[in-house]
Amino acid sequence: MKPTHAALAVVAVVATVAAVVFGALYFTKDSESESAAAEQCGDRIFGHISSLARKGDQYEMRFDPAWFTSGVTANTAAAEDGVVEPGEPVPNDNYRIEEGHRLLTYLVPSEAHVTVLTNDGTGIMSTPIGVPELAQLLNGEKPVELFEPLDTGAWIRIDIDTVCALDQQYQP
Repeated sequence: MKPTHAALAVVAVVATVAAVVFGALYFTKDSESESAAAEQCGDRIFGHISSLARKGDQYEMRFDPAWFTSGVTANTAAAEDGVVEPGEPVPNDNYRIEEGHRLLTYLVPSEAHVTVLTNDGTGIMSTPIGVPELAQLLNGEKPVELFEPLDTGAWIRIDIDTVCALDQQYQP
């Protein structure tokens, strides 16, 4: 084997090993941090955002929880509420139960993950926005054009009293 071919082979092997090592480090780090975040931010609650106000370097959200039910749970509750006949299914296989309108207070860091529903003409999509833009939407401003209003409800993921993520719920 010629010396130039040997040198090229060594360079190729070293480059491959480096790519594998860096790739493993990159993907391992991301999955570990995502797993840790998911463990800390696992409680999921459906409801309606009443307000979102800046308080120092974060936001304070007032949130009205509700029950978002599906399947047998939805059908039975809707029949008990007189919304459908007993034994009949609810439309779109979900039924929202508003048991009260107690506003709960949650902290929302400025960097919390937020998605809202938009439609750019290609279909309905979940669009990431910042917490400041969410506050603007709740104040009647339009930093982004929503597919439907925020009063359709949202899912929040929390860690004790802090919202880690908020996703608008589609209303069929």
